[in-house]
Amino acid sequence: MAAVDYSVLDNPDTSARSFHPLRGWTDTPPGAVDYGVTLSDGTTLSCRFFAVGRENPTVLFFYGGGENVARYDEIAPHYNGIGANFFVADYRGFGASSGSPSFNAILSDAHEVLDWLQDTMLALRFTGPLYVMGRSMGRHSAGELAINAGDRINGVIIESGRPNLGRVAQGLAPEVTQALEDDYQAKFFAIDIPALVIHGQWDESAPLADAVGMFNKLETAHKHLEIIPGAGHNDLMYVGFQQYFTAIRGFMARYARPGAAISPTSDPSE
Repeated sequence: MAAVDYSVLDNPDTSARSFHPLRGWTDTPPGAVDYGVTLSDGTTLSCRFFAVGRENPTVLFFYGGGENVARYDEIAPHYNGIGANFFVADYRGFGASSGSPSFNAILSDAHEVLDWLQDTMLALRFTGPLYVMGRSMGRHSAGELAINAGDRINGVIIESGRPNLGRVAQGLAPEVTQALEDDYQAKFFAIDIPALVIHGQWDESAPLADAVGMFNKLETAHKHLEIIPGAGHNDLMYVGFQQYFTAIRGFMARYARPGAAISPTSDPSE
């Protein structure tokens, strides 16, 4: 079978349709630390780390298309509240990052962010397990790491995601789009590390049926589906706050290495 050429997704017109970078930055919140991760091509990504403990699990988070790091200043403490360190990185062109986003760039950037984070955690003597999480568009980056760096992470969490390229492949010839989608889905479904899928019942952007289909086709034997009743694409964390964080906390506890400082019975509301 001929290799599928993903470079067609990086032409300027496709990238302009796919990405709408949200610029902006905020003062560093109390307890957080800001970093600039410089990539191999000289691009610098703006990042923020909300840490609670060296032995605690860490979530490497990739956000949705209309967001940036600063949008998570008020959300990160909820992850800290369930005992998780929370690291969120801007895509190139988003937040205070340099460069311009393209599909293949954000995938390769995810690997460099993972490299940098693991090196930094080692230097700072962080010993807890590491999970990657992707919300909506962030599924591409999280999925990329789950597929190609799964031996370095404990599990993957997909929130409000679906197993396709979506608008990234819009505007291409139908036969090109189909070849790309077929290849992308085959790779995505091959994820074989522990996976948690969280989705809103009434998601208007990524229908629940797509998420359920994705969940059913994931090859991993360790997968979990959490549907938030009454929630849409952008409000599921708020509509089902307790359920949302209980699911994440339980998933991390289930697949943590021995000695990780997280309790499966802790209350996310505390």
